Amino acid sequence: MQNIRNFSIIAHIDHGKSTLSDRFLELTGTVERRKMRAQMLDSMELERERGITIKMQPVRMLWRPVQGFPLENQRETLGQEYVLNLIDTPGHIDFSYEVSRALCAVEGAILLVDATQGIQAQTLTTLRSARELGLAIVPAVSKIDSPLARVDEVRAELALLLEVPKESVLACSGKTGEGVAELLQAVIERVPPPSASQESAKKQEIAKTSTLETRALIFDFEYSDHQGVIVYVRLIDGAITKGDVLEFVAGEKKFQALEVGTFSPTPVPCKQLDAGAIGYVVTGIKEPGVARVGDTVRAYGAKTSPLSGFAVPSPVVWASVYPESQDDFVGLRQALMRLRLTDSSLSFEEETSGMLGRGFRIGLLGMLHLEIVTERLYREFNLSLVVTTPTITYEVETKRGERRMVYSPSLFPEYADIAHVWEPMSAVEIILPSEFLGAVTPLLFAHESSIESTENFSEGRLVIRALMPLRELMRNFFDKLKSASQGYASISYVLREMRPADVVRLDVLVAEEQVPAFTRIVAQHRAYEEATAAVEKLYKILPRQMFAAKIQGQALGRILSSKTLPAMSKNVTQHMYGGDRTRKMKLWEKQKKGKAKMKERGKVNIPEEVFLKMIKPE
Repeated sequence: MQNIRNFSIIAHIDHGKSTLSDRFLELTGTVERRKMRAQMLDSMELERERGITIKMQPVRMLWRPVQGFPLENQRETLGQEYVLNLIDTPGHIDFSYEVSRALCAVEGAILLVDATQGIQAQTLTTLRSARELGLAIVPAVSKIDSPLARVDEVRAELALLLEVPKESVLACSGKTGEGVAELLQAVIERVPPPSASQESAKKQEIAKTSTLETRALIFDFEYSDHQGVIVYVRLIDGAITKGDVLEFVAGEKKFQALEVGTFSPTPVPCKQLDAGAIGYVVTGIKEPGVARVGDTVRAYGAKTSPLSGFAVPSPVVWASVYPESQDDFVGLRQALMRLRLTDSSLSFEEETSGMLGRGFRIGLLGMLHLEIVTERLYREFNLSLVVTTPTITYEVETKRGERRMVYSPSLFPEYADIAHVWEPMSAVEIILPSEFLGAVTPLLFAHESSIESTENFSEGRLVIRALMPLRELMRNFFDKLKSASQGYASISYVLREMRPADVVRLDVLVAEEQVPAFTRIVAQHRAYEEATAAVEKLYKILPRQMFAAKIQGQALGRILSSKTLPAMSKNVTQHMYGGDRTRKMKLWEKQKKGKAKMKERGKVNIPEEVFLKMIKPE
């Protein structure tokens, strides 16, 4: 295992991580140049469209260092072939659970920082996670080819942050390839090789067995209609060969390894996965819920202890999804189960609405996560959905003394029934240039934040630490922060304890009928403003009906805003020529009665795109 290096790249979003991965694949010859494309490790169409990484992707590269690297231990590595296992990770905070699982499967990480932007808030959060796991950190500055690059300044920032000499911070460009080979060489020299946990056992104990007991950590998995569950593993001890009989420790399920292999970056079968390797195992299991992220795979019947897994992610945002047609309910359930196999942070449970029928309440890690999940349901499974306004979890005590957790706005008690409400808080960390402090501070107060500290982070930049209700953080705060700072500010957050909240339920009524999908929880002092905005927005995007429909915003036990959507008009007398005026008056009177009857009995048809537009911020 001395010639194996397992590492990841951790970086803030848009710091050049995917482009650098592309250069690694080219330099090592893992992918032929004629087959290369931008964002090679981003397998989903959505990832390439948006230019972000959503799903972690492992890849195995072979590299033999050559003459010419001005690094200290280059002579020792010259001519040797190394196996470099890279796990490409997302950079957005909503997908931090993907990053945490990837870091548990490696011994080191490249800390990549954009030379034009410097250290960002998410960089600090991910770095803390890597340090807690004891990973070796290889600092590097990217995008050094940019005319706006501040290479020396950012290298000094990184050196100060990591408390290392400035010379140890490398510089590279994923676009031109400059410094990429030196960065790979640094990974070989600074990241330790993997070691089996049982290598520290006594020599006589090891001699008693021909091979070490097999143990592998599942850090991800996927599902194939033909092969069943395919688990992505990091071999800790022993080896896995095709045909071996294995078992899931937590899943308590026996299976045979139908195929084992590595990623280059597409799956490549091999004879055996040895200790220290990162690869996949085809289990053939087609039962849902057996494979779990963080479970241990071991030899069947072995008594070895399971490996430490991962903490179960706690949903931050909740939303309800309903099929536009109830005939698609089973299809929606199957689609969510399939997504759950590739997205371990997604959770869902069935629920029923009197107006929308049967659907599912889904738990997610953020607003971008919600957007990605709904888009995948539409693209990959061709489902037309009704998506409710997202919300967070509240703890509510009624005047009858009942206390319960509320995940859905439609289940939030009426204003007159509420005694106390508690909501989750978030500790926010913002890094921004000092000249934007005046613009960002009022924004923080507008989102009910209490600033705890403001410190100089580096020359010309500040770090603000504040406590903010999670409800306000999800109220489009990210986009507003970017606008206030002209895109220069970055943010990260962690959840804190529950605190008392002054919030109420806001209902939207269409034709005097409540629409649960539009119900939301808002701050009491902003109830009138939110009701007016919701009514105005729906008035603009809701198609006209055959009868006049009243749109109302209701909160605090009364109607706060109201607007009437005019009926579709038609000139029913256009075909009439000549004759007495009373002929036209009869038709007008008949139409008037028909409109009145339709208004009394009619039901407003709300298209799917209206629901989607209502949950998106302006």
